[in-house]
Order: sequence, then C-alpha cells, then structure tokens
Amino acid sequence: MTQNAPKPSEAAPKMPAPVRPAAPLKAAAKPRILPPVGFATLKLRHKLVLGSFLICVALPTVLAALYLWLVADDQYASTVGFSVRTEEASSPLEVLGGITDLSGSSSKDTDILYEYLKSQKLVAEIDAELDLRAMWSRPRFDPIFAYDTDGTIEDLLDYWRNMVKIYYDAGGGLIEVRVLAFSPEDAQKIAQAMLEKSQSMINDLSAIAREDAIRYSRQDLEEAVERLKAARQVVTQFRNRYQLVDPSIDLQSQAGLLGTLETQLAETLIELDLLRITTRDDDPRLSQLQRRVDVIRERIAAERQKLGIGRGLEDESVFATIVGEYERLAVDREFAEQSYTSALASYDSSLAEARRKSRYLAPYIRPTLAESSRYPQRGIQLGLMTLFLLLAWSTGVLVAYSIKDRR
Repeated sequence: MTQNAPKPSEAAPKMPAPVRPAAPLKAAAKPRILPPVGFATLKLRHKLVLGSFLICVALPTVLAALYLWLVADDQYASTVGFSVRTEEASSPLEVLGGITDLSGSSSKDTDILYEYLKSQKLVAEIDAELDLRAMWSRPRFDPIFAYDTDGTIEDLLDYWRNMVKIYYDAGGGLIEVRVLAFSPEDAQKIAQAMLEKSQSMINDLSAIAREDAIRYSRQDLEEAVERLKAARQVVTQFRNRYQLVDPSIDLQSQAGLLGTLETQLAETLIELDLLRITTRDDDPRLSQLQRRVDVIRERIAAERQKLGIGRGLEDESVFATIVGEYERLAVDREFAEQSYTSALASYDSSLAEARRKSRYLAPYIRPTLAESSRYPQRGIQLGLMTLFLLLAWSTGVLVAYSIKDRR
C-alpha cells in the first residue's frame, strides 16, 4: 500500500536568503573654502550708464526747471460757459389743450457752435478786433510759451488751440471755454469776445431758420399780390375802354327799358285795334296811333340791337359780348383776391410760428477775471517731463543691455 504524495500547500517552508554584509561607509568629503570677494569697482559700462543718465535725464530736468521758474512768464486764465437754448412758445390752441411751453437745448446748434469756436474764421475775427498777436507775444524772451509775431494765420490757429481749451458736454449741451493770456485783462477780453461772437452766430442761425420757415409762404404771397394787381389792372383797362363801371348793372337797366317799351307797344296796339273797330278808316287818331306804334317798334329794334339780340356773337360792340368779357375778368379778379387772402393768412401763420421758435445763447458762467496766476503749471510740467525722460532713458538702457547680452 503506497503513501499519498504531500499537497503543495503542505510543502516545507523556504529558507530566507543569506544577508550580505553592508559595504563600509566612505569618509565624508571636506568642504571647499572659496577666497573672499573683493570690492565692486566701476566699469566702463557703469560709467556710460551714469553719464547717459546725467545727460539725458538730470541735465534736461535742471534746464527745464530753470526755464520754467526763471524765464517763462505767468499766464492767467479766464473761464466762460454757455449753452444754446431753444424756446418754443405754445399757441393758444395748445394752451387750451394742456400743452405747456417747452424750453430745451438744441444739440445740433451746439455742435455747430462748438465747431465754430475752433474755426479759423473766429480766430481771424477776434484777431482783427483785439490784436491777438500782440497780446500773446508780450513776453520779451519766451521762445516756448510766447507767440511769434511773424507767424501766419495757420500758426496763430495752432497757438490758439494751445491757449484756448474748449470743453463740450454733448449730453447736456454745455460748452465751457478756458482762455490763457499773459495778463488777466487780456484773458477776460478774449473770453468776452468769444461770448459775443457766439451770440452773434446763434442769432444768425435763428434768423436763417426763421427765414427758411417763411420763405415759401412769402413767395406765395408775392405771387398772389402780383396776380391780383394784374387782374385789377385788366378790369380797369376794360372800364376805360368801354366807359362802363359794371356792365351787368347797365344790362339790367337796358333789359328793363326793353321790357317797358314792349309793354307800351302792346298797349298801343290794343288801343289801335279798338279804335279801328269803333271809328272810320280816315279817323286822324288811327294815323297818330300808327305813328306811335312805329316809333316804339323802332326803339325796341334799336335797344335789341344794342343788347346784341339778333346779331352775330362775334361782334365785339354788342352789349352781351361786353358783359361776357367783363364777367370773365371779374371771375379772374375774384380768384386772385381769394388766392391773395389765402396766401396772406398762410404767411401770417408761418411768421407767427417762426416767432414762437427762438434760439438764444444762455451764458451760465460770465468771463471771469483772474487774481493770481495758475499757468503754466510748472510743477506738473516738470514732473511729466522728468517722467518721460526717465522712461525713455530706462528703455534705452534696457535695449543696450539686451543687445550686449546677445553678443
């Protein structure tokens, strides 16, 4: 009988691997002692940087400070502020309807005024009145801030933009102007002149707008007046030619006369017929009534001929033709009178509407008179100049070092 083989799980445990002895530790390395660092010395590049700083930053700053405090003259400022207002007066019908008067700023007019204040035309006009060249060239020696009297109008305009600052608030329609000059009185005079020129310009705009509003109605009125004059002149010539004031009245008179004659003729014929029945043929009353009948018939024929009855219509001497021509002229005259009345009413309405809409300049700051000088702002200008020079010098040094490092 054989024994069963042992199971893998029942196998004998493995022996641990033998431990190798550790390698002996090496001896620690000794630290290396460096020699002491010597004192820093100025090299050529350091001297160049220092020299460039003195030349590019320090020296211009000192020169600018000397110029600003010793050479540049004081400048005085005058401020003026205004706005363009448009006032529309309500008509009586609008007042009854509950619509009140409205007054507000006109942005379009303010934009036009803002551009006008910067224009060469304004500079030339104020220069002709106040002599800006003499005012701004008063400092004896100030080549930077003073104006050169030999300059052209373009040069004066450039100098104007430096001395006159215009601030425009488009939302509120407000314009504020700051004027600089070398005396407070000159600055105030320039500001006052700008205010007056602005008022004149706004008045011109208002006049132009009013003229545009009534131009067409005035033209219609003038044409209606000329038409009425012509129509009345033609009627006057007609009356002088025919020696008649109103042919229609004469026509009524002639028609009445003709009716009366026909009535008399009928009565006379009746008497003649009655007399023939009751008397003999040789009765003298018959011949007398017959002569009366003949006279009345001749008169009726003459009156009919005068009225144009039984004659050609082309005959201009007949009364009917004269009356027809007069009626045509009268109709033309009445139409001209009605056209004139309508044009006059339209013109009066346009004129009243234009008068209700008025533009005016409303100054909220009158030209001020300075008591002390605030310009040129020496500290601010010197600080900005120094900062700009320092930034430019630093940029140059960094560029030079970057080029040197690439090499």
